[in-house]
Amino acid sequence: VQTSVCFNMPGRIFKTGLTAAAIVSAWTWAATLLQSSTVAYLYGISGPFWYASGATIQVLLFGILAIELKRKAPNAHTFLEIIRARFGNGTHKIFLGFALTCNMIVTGMLLLGGAAVVNGLTGMDITIAAFLIPVGVMVYTLVGGLKATFVADYMHTVIIYVVILTFVAMVFFISPVTGGIEGMYNKLAEAAVLKPVLEPTFVPGEPGNAMGAYLTMASAGGLIFGVINIVGNFGTVFVDQAYWQRAIAAQPSSTVRGFLLGGMCWFSIPFTLATTMGLTAVALNVALTPEQVQLGLTVPAAASVMMGPIGAIMVLVMLFMAVTSAGSAELIAVSSLITYDVYRTYKNPAATGKQLLKVSRTVIVIFGLGMGVLAGILLGMGLSLGFVYLAMGILIGSAVIPIALTITCSKTTRAASVAGALIGVMLSLATWTSVAASEANGVVDIASLGGAFPMLYGNVVAILSSGLICVVISLAQNKKYNWADMNPKMEIVEADMTESVKAEIEKAAQDEATLKKAYKFSLKGGGILTIICVVIWPLPLYFSGYVFDIGFYGLWVGIAMVWVSIAAFCIIGIPIWEARGGFAKVASGGNKQASE
Repeated sequence: VQTSVCFNMPGRIFKTGLTAAAIVSAWTWAATLLQSSTVAYLYGISGPFWYASGATIQVLLFGILAIELKRKAPNAHTFLEIIRARFGNGTHKIFLGFALTCNMIVTGMLLLGGAAVVNGLTGMDITIAAFLIPVGVMVYTLVGGLKATFVADYMHTVIIYVVILTFVAMVFFISPVTGGIEGMYNKLAEAAVLKPVLEPTFVPGEPGNAMGAYLTMASAGGLIFGVINIVGNFGTVFVDQAYWQRAIAAQPSSTVRGFLLGGMCWFSIPFTLATTMGLTAVALNVALTPEQVQLGLTVPAAASVMMGPIGAIMVLVMLFMAVTSAGSAELIAVSSLITYDVYRTYKNPAATGKQLLKVSRTVIVIFGLGMGVLAGILLGMGLSLGFVYLAMGILIGSAVIPIALTITCSKTTRAASVAGALIGVMLSLATWTSVAASEANGVVDIASLGGAFPMLYGNVVAILSSGLICVVISLAQNKKYNWADMNPKMEIVEADMTESVKAEIEKAAQDEATLKKAYKFSLKGGGILTIICVVIWPLPLYFSGYVFDIGFYGLWVGIAMVWVSIAAFCIIGIPIWEARGGFAKVASGGNKQASE
């Protein structure tokens, strides 16, 4: 049965394994594979760590918001419906603007990275590549909606893990070019002498990395990137409808487990791939211009040098999987926002399920074609994947804390959330441009705006100023919202209320004890893992100035290999195990028909 609810949120039926696979897939962008290796090439071994940890904690902490959504608004189709139910149409429109900006940024990055690699490896015109990539995604999303996206997500994630495991085996066990762990260590030690990491630095005259080495966590560039990465990715998780949709589509009992498992499995993808391929590019002294590095061509260059055309094809396949699965998630996200938050809210409140389904599909076609136009405009402006990735937090980071507090805190007020988001983005843009101008003698252009410190200050101001404004105004107004008023305002179209959807929503409404338990678990699990990822693990290594010896480098690589192997086993195996009943049913049905 293909109704508008089943198309956009298929019946709240997904279990832990498939929810985790869908999160890994939606969070594996072109940037995950390309930008993580770029920072490994620029800053050494700290780059992959800060990419992975700086973008994992958002998914871990998002589990808290996901379970709050299940408790307070089980009927919701989008997170913006919650904002509208609480604060009215004006606030709803402001945050709709932030949500669609987020989708544009993520889509732009997917296509910039994908088109640059297709162009670099095949010679296809970069603008044509940006148009062709969305077409395949559009077709299967159009037919199957979110359910097709989940199934495709699973297949794509399996292929990405297989390619990464192949690269790991080649670099550390098979290829004579790299010479295994010992060969890589020696080559990276030589690289630190020939081409030490000098920039950026907190102390003028001092190298950016301890002793200029690639094998150290004591890296100013790595730390700056880590902070930018943390802020920017809070924006692209908390403000992106794609993640809220996965939370809505998951069973209440599976939501938190799915997000925690997905976050920890995703960590292994940029951490292992960039530690392997980004550092291979350094070790083999692969010739790359600064422009090529910013376009994200480190991985394809290293794979081509090490494995020839086969390596290039593997990167192309892996990248295509990442771009199509994350692109499909963005298509469905934009489709549900326009369908429920624009068409149904402002144009046709009495819309039938058929009308909503028609609008959903129309939006997918229009946005699918518009994706290519967007990438063409960004390319025409001279923006690279690296630039857009670092700037995203400046543009949408100010919406993060207002959205989180609107869904979790009864004392947040309308004035607080609006002022936090709007004043926060103005302050972040002012900080970004003024720091860029002061560093480049008054010149504000792509080059000066792309500097490490303008990006750092702009990102930090976006998230901190908005949070401070939101909290201060809420405390000053001292009002309290009654959560019981929330869910009655979320109307599911009656024709779309299939028995399974009804049963699942009723179960969620009655199952308060289970949801409360899941909420506590999400707070503990997400909080502890976050502290480990951004404080306990990296900071002692940063402040000690330790440069890895061969034993510690071997241990670090070993952790990466074991982590990616366990993650691959979980993401490939758990969904199959959870679906064993369905497989058995299909098999027995097939046998019956065959015998008849």
